[in-house]
Amino acid sequence: QDQTPIALEDGWRDMEAGIARLKRILHGVDGTSFTSQEYINLYTMIFNMCTQKPPYDYSEQLYKRYKQALEEYIKSTVLPSLKSKHGEFLLRELVERWKNHKVMVRWLTRFFHYLDRYYVSRKLLLPLKELGLSCFHDLVFGGLKTTLTTIVIDMVDNEREGQLIDRALLKDVVGIYLEIGQGSVGLYELDFEKAFCKGTTDYYSKKAQIWMLEDSCPEYMLKVEDSLQKEKERVGHYLHASTEEKLLEGTILELISWRAEEILYKENSGCRVLLLDGKYEDLSRMYRLFSKIDAGLFHVSKIFKEHVKEEGMSLLKHAADAANGTKNEKKEAVGSPEQEFVRKAIELHDKQLAYVTNCFQNNSAFHKALKAAFEDFCNKDVAGCTSAESLASFCDSILRKGGSEKLSDEVVEDTFDKVVTILSYISDKDLFVEFHRKKLGKRLLFDKSANNEHERSLLSKLKQYFGGQFTAKMEGMLNDVSTARDHQTAFEEYMRDKLPNHRVDFSVTVLTTGFWPSYKTSNINLPSEMIKCVEIFKDYYNSKQKSKRLTWIYSMGNCNIVAKFDAKPIELIVTTYQAAMLLLFNGSERLSYSEIVTQLNLPDDDAVRLLHSLSCAKYKILNKVPSNRIISPNDVFQVNHKFIDKMRRIKVPLPPTDEKKKVVEDVNKDRRFSIDASIVRIMKSRKVMGHQQLVAECVEQLSRMFKPDIKIIKRRIEDLISREYLERDLETANTYRYLA
Repeated sequence: QDQTPIALEDGWRDMEAGIARLKRILHGVDGTSFTSQEYINLYTMIFNMCTQKPPYDYSEQLYKRYKQALEEYIKSTVLPSLKSKHGEFLLRELVERWKNHKVMVRWLTRFFHYLDRYYVSRKLLLPLKELGLSCFHDLVFGGLKTTLTTIVIDMVDNEREGQLIDRALLKDVVGIYLEIGQGSVGLYELDFEKAFCKGTTDYYSKKAQIWMLEDSCPEYMLKVEDSLQKEKERVGHYLHASTEEKLLEGTILELISWRAEEILYKENSGCRVLLLDGKYEDLSRMYRLFSKIDAGLFHVSKIFKEHVKEEGMSLLKHAADAANGTKNEKKEAVGSPEQEFVRKAIELHDKQLAYVTNCFQNNSAFHKALKAAFEDFCNKDVAGCTSAESLASFCDSILRKGGSEKLSDEVVEDTFDKVVTILSYISDKDLFVEFHRKKLGKRLLFDKSANNEHERSLLSKLKQYFGGQFTAKMEGMLNDVSTARDHQTAFEEYMRDKLPNHRVDFSVTVLTTGFWPSYKTSNINLPSEMIKCVEIFKDYYNSKQKSKRLTWIYSMGNCNIVAKFDAKPIELIVTTYQAAMLLLFNGSERLSYSEIVTQLNLPDDDAVRLLHSLSCAKYKILNKVPSNRIISPNDVFQVNHKFIDKMRRIKVPLPPTDEKKKVVEDVNKDRRFSIDASIVRIMKSRKVMGHQQLVAECVEQLSRMFKPDIKIIKRRIEDLISREYLERDLETANTYRYLA
C-alpha cells in the first residue's frame, strides 16, 4: 500500500524543530545530543521527501532550504555576536563561532546525507559541506578578513617586541583561513599571507633603521640572526609551512640585502675591524648571514682580500723600515729584516687561513681571495730583496748550524709545510730554487748543515708540491756529499798505505757538475805542500774512476794553518786562496803586490779581496806599506809578527761578495733555455700555430716555475726562427710553422 506523500511544509516543520534543537545544543541550553532514534527520524524524513514521485520530490527545495537555514543562523546569531567584539576578543569569538558552525554543518550534512549523495552529485551542485563553509565565508569571513589580518599582524608585532601572546588563538585563526579554503592554501595566501609578509617587512624596515643607528655591527648581526631564528619558530607555532621561505626572504631582504654595504663598512665595527680584532664568532655569523643573499659572500671575500693585502703591505713596510735602521724594528727583529718578513708572513697566513677554515667554512671564494692577496704582496721586493731570496734565507736560518731559528723537530716540519705554501704564491719559484741551491751548497761544503734529515724533509715537501724536476739537482747534491764521505774514508786508508808519514790532513769533496751551482775556478799556483796533496788524490781517484775527469774548485776550499807570531802561535782558519798567499811568506819576508799576483797567478780582483782580508780587516795578519785601507799595485806586504789575539784559533773571513747578481744571471740564462724548450715542444705537437696562442700556451706551461716576460718570449721566437727551428707562414700573418 502506497504511503501518503509528505508535504514540503509539513516535513520542513519537523526539520526546523531539529535545527532549533541543534542551536540549543550549540549554545549549551540543551545539554543532551541527538539520540539515535531522533537522528534516524530526521534522516528518514529527508530521505522520503527526496524519493517521493514527482511532483512530491522536494530535493531541489530542500537543497535551497539547507542553505537558507545556515544563512539565517549566521545572520541571527553569529554576526550580532561578532559585531560587538574588537581586537583579540573578536578573534576568540570568531574561533568559537567557527567551531559551532562546523558542528552545525556536520550534523545537517548527516541529516541531509541522501540529498548530498544523490541529488547534489547528479546535478553537479556544490556538496553540502562545502556549501556550509561557503556560507560562512561569504557572510562572515569576507567582511572581516582585512580586520582579522590586521589584528593578527599587530599581535605578532607585539610578540616581536617581547610581549606574551596567545599563540594557540593565532593558530586557530590561521586554521580558519586554511579550512575555509578546503585544504588549499590559495585563500590563505591571498587573504592573509601576502598582507602578513608585507607587515613583517614593514616592521623590520623600521627596526633595521633603529638598529643601524644604535648598535655596532656585531650587535646588529646578533639581532638579525635572532630575528631570523624567531621568524622560523613563528612559522612552526602558528603559520603554514609554506610561509617560511617567503617570510625569511622578506626579513633577509630588509635586514641584510638593503643594508649589506652599511653593515660591512660600519665605522669602528665593520668587517675590516672584525678581521683586525680576531672576532671569530662575529665573522662566522657574518658569513652565515651574507651567505643567504645574492653576491653577499663576494662582498665579504672582497673585504677579506683587501684586508690581507693591506696586512701584507704593512709587513713589507716594516721590513723596509728595519732595513733602513728603524730602532724599534731592530729591537724586535730576530735575524735579518727579510727573515723577519717571512716569519711574519707565515704568521699572517696562519691567522688568515684560520678565518677561512673556522669562520668562512672553507668557502672557495675566500681561499681564492687569500691566494690573490698573498700573490700580490709576496711578489714584491722585501727591503731590496726578492721574496724568493728572502724565503731561501729564512730556510737557511733554520737549516744552518748556529742559525737564528732554534726550533724543535715538530715545529721545523710544520714550518717547512708553511714555507712551501708561501712559495706557492711566489711567481719566481726558479729564483728560490737557485738561491736555496746556492745556500745548500755552502751548508754542505762547509759542514754548516744542522740536520741532514731536515734538509731531505724540506726537499721532500717541495718535490711533493712542485714535482721532481724542482728538487732533482738538490737531491743530487745531498747524495754527492754522502758519497764524498765514503770516498774520504777510502782515501784516508789509501794515504795510510801509500804515504804513512804524510803530515797534512787532506779531505776532498767530489761533486757532480750538473747538480751544483757554478763556482769560480782559476789556475792558481798552489804551494808545493798543497800540490802534493792534490796529486795524491788524483792518483787515488783515477784508480777508482778512470772514466771521470776532475776539475778542482780551489775557491770553495778552506785550510787550517798555524802561524807563529812573537806572542804565541795561532791557528788560522782561512780559504785555500788565503792559505796559498800566506804560505808565500815562508820563503820571503816582504812581497810586493805584483810579486804576489805573479807567483800565485791570481786575477787582480781576487788578489785585492785576499790582501784586504789579511791586511786591512779585523785580523791584520799582514802589515801593508803604505798603511791605509786601500790595496794598490804599489803596495808591499810583510808578516805582522806582533799580531796578538786572545783566541788560539781564529777564522779570517773574506770580504762579502754580492752573489745575488750572479744568481739572477744564472736564472735568466736557464729561463731562456726553458722558454726555447717550451716553444719547440708546443710547435712540435701543433706544427702550425698563431703568435698569440703560442705565447699564451708558453706562459701557461712555464707559470709553474716562473712568470715569463712576453717580450723575452718574442725574442726567443725570433732566435728560434734564425736557428731554423721555426719559420713564419707566408700566407697567414702572425703564424708560425715548425721545421722538423
